[in-house]
Amino acid sequence: MSFLNYIPWNVDPDIFSIGPLTIRWYGLLFALGFVIGQRILTKIYVAEGRTEGDVDVITLYMIIGTVVGARLGHTLFYAPDYYLSNPIEILKIWEGGLASHGATVGILFALWLFSRRQKFDYMWVLDRIVIVVALGGALIRLGNLMNSEIFGRPTDVPWAFIFYQNNQYSHVPRHPTQLYESLSVFLLFVVLYWLWNKYKAALPRGLLFGLFVTFLFSFRFLVEFLKENQEAFEDEMTLNMGQILSIPLILVGLFILFRVWQNPKPALPGGRLVDDTKADTRKVRKG
Repeated sequence: MSFLNYIPWNVDPDIFSIGPLTIRWYGLLFALGFVIGQRILTKIYVAEGRTEGDVDVITLYMIIGTVVGARLGHTLFYAPDYYLSNPIEILKIWEGGLASHGATVGILFALWLFSRRQKFDYMWVLDRIVIVVALGGALIRLGNLMNSEIFGRPTDVPWAFIFYQNNQYSHVPRHPTQLYESLSVFLLFVVLYWLWNKYKAALPRGLLFGLFVTFLFSFRFLVEFLKENQEAFEDEMTLNMGQILSIPLILVGLFILFRVWQNPKPALPGGRLVDDTKADTRKVRKG
């Protein structure tokens, strides 16, 4: 096999170790998504009349929603029998096993709680948060690449990777599906941020969220045809679990885009359910 026919990939998933503590590329990129995302979200919120404090609170909700949702999604969607029989194993996140569809559900629920408690318009929050979620998703897929996991089927394309760190599959070039997804989601981030930066509050309510969900999970559905199945039970299925879970989210995205096209409504200023700026002014005048 000629070296020109594939790209050798033999990156150690560990960056360094200090005693029992090991710093891994995946963890670093996962955390980096939140750090960079918080800075971008702060710029968005301040530009629309909100505060950095609002971003600090929503970031906490996001972290909990992402981690809990992704972990429960993996345990329930991909290995329910094992984890229900060994529930303590659910807590061992450091051993791997996070599902993006579960993270999506966890984030949606966490942001619903945030919006309700902090008096935000839920769709305003979703329209802004998907910008940074897209960036975070791109970094997480790079983390999967550094782990030599979630890769594609054998192929003879010249950009195929041989994943030497994964001994079970280190003998044949494969689609680098982690890169396909990372690049596509990064492009989605660029488009969403450009739309927000150009139009801000003039954007129809729900447009960014609808575009994000429709594009992300449509691409996920298609790229799954190039991937190795993550679990053995998927080998007997016409569509794998990732594709099955993507379908309802694609439909949700299309429904929201249809509603936006049918009846575009401007976003509420600053995502406020009530005009708290005027309320504060009235209190000052009264005092």
